[in-house]
Amino acid sequence: MLAPRTRMLLGGACAALACAGLLAPDSSATNGGRAHAQTATPSDALLRVQLRPAEITRFLKLSPLPAVAADETNRVADDPRAARLGQFLFFDQRLSGDRRFSCASCHDPALAFTDGRKVAEIRGARPRNTPTLLNVDRQRWLNWDGGADSVWAQAFIPLEHPDELDGDRTALARLVVEDPAIRSAYERIFGPLPTAAEIDDATTGWPARARPAETEAPTAQLDPLARAWAALDPARQQRIEQIAANATKSIAAYVRKLQSRGAPFDRFVDRLRRGDPELDGDFSAEALRGLQLFTGRGNCRLCHSGPNFSDGEFHAIGVPTSDGLPPRDSGRFNGVKRLLNDRFNAVGPFSDDLVGPRGERVRTLAKGPENWGWFRTPSLRDVARTAPYGHAGQFATLEEFVRFYSTLEGQMLGGHHRETILVPLGLSDAEIEDVVAFLKTLSGAALALELLTRPSSPGE
Repeated sequence: MLAPRTRMLLGGACAALACAGLLAPDSSATNGGRAHAQTATPSDALLRVQLRPAEITRFLKLSPLPAVAADETNRVADDPRAARLGQFLFFDQRLSGDRRFSCASCHDPALAFTDGRKVAEIRGARPRNTPTLLNVDRQRWLNWDGGADSVWAQAFIPLEHPDELDGDRTALARLVVEDPAIRSAYERIFGPLPTAAEIDDATTGWPARARPAETEAPTAQLDPLARAWAALDPARQQRIEQIAANATKSIAAYVRKLQSRGAPFDRFVDRLRRGDPELDGDFSAEALRGLQLFTGRGNCRLCHSGPNFSDGEFHAIGVPTSDGLPPRDSGRFNGVKRLLNDRFNAVGPFSDDLVGPRGERVRTLAKGPENWGWFRTPSLRDVARTAPYGHAGQFATLEEFVRFYSTLEGQMLGGHHRETILVPLGLSDAEIEDVVAFLKTLSGAALALELLTRPSSPGE
């Protein structure tokens, strides 16, 4: 409980706040548009200090976070047994080709499931910043370029990329079959697996490692893992991929539990909704001013909309490149191509529902050159914990990123690939500090400790 002098009931401090300019003036104060303007009860306090009704309406639309939408492509998305197996695999270094790295190597629980680097770097540097996994199941598309439509499909990208885990779907399927504890947990959820003897059969078995090629080059030009995959008949490929897909669906069931809740902003809005709003040490007058700028003159909610503070779509805002050279990352343009060619997408052979909403989005997905250089709007939930910022980590601090939006200094846009609605905000230094103060209130409470480490076993 905060000391009384640190808590400021808006109703009791309305005159001081108004005089200090902490709250926006109410343009309807002289007419009937202001509700309960003359009453003096605590339940009417926020309106008495002249927050506009329109502002209150905007604030209420930003909280609370609703329940996570169903993932109809993953029938075990909410199965606690799958979540436990997936959590075990998430921290298992055997998923990487050299058995030195795990999913947690880039998505560190201590860093809000990011890596704290400008760009991802395990076996080699990647061109983009590592997004947080907190609330990730609330996004329509995954990755900066939208190259995946579900968490379980996205997991294959870092799993098999040579500069990331450098693993493969065959080795993952073998791990599931050969590890007794993982095998037992898997079979309780998904049913029988082939025996170790079957997958080692000289004629019909599986190689130790194999994954499809990224290109359609002739077999002779492929790397050894791609040649090993090409040598498998379709039935064996299908069996391997089904087991691997079930494993990543389990990882997705775990990631689905990584939900950020209880942020100071949400508590403020809850008080507002109950008619008893307060400013306190967690949601200060500075944060309230920043919220007003965010939803008002700054119009940040145009893209960072709704309780997840993201429209889930793609934009080209001209963030400067790290090296000062013209933009080279195609973003959404190649992301669409990857998604449509992905056998693990919502309309692929391993989806548990081909005709649901996710499948419909994939079937109707538009592709064209206008998507070049567009990147997904990230959620601002827990944003204060996920530095650096930008799709390539171009900004070290929140203050730097907000200042870019304020000035658009160094903006890089080419041709018709641009957001025409983005204009310099012209924020003062004090206003930038207020917006940053508000963004810091979007960090949720700590997750349960049992979600942050590898469980003792993959099954109960």
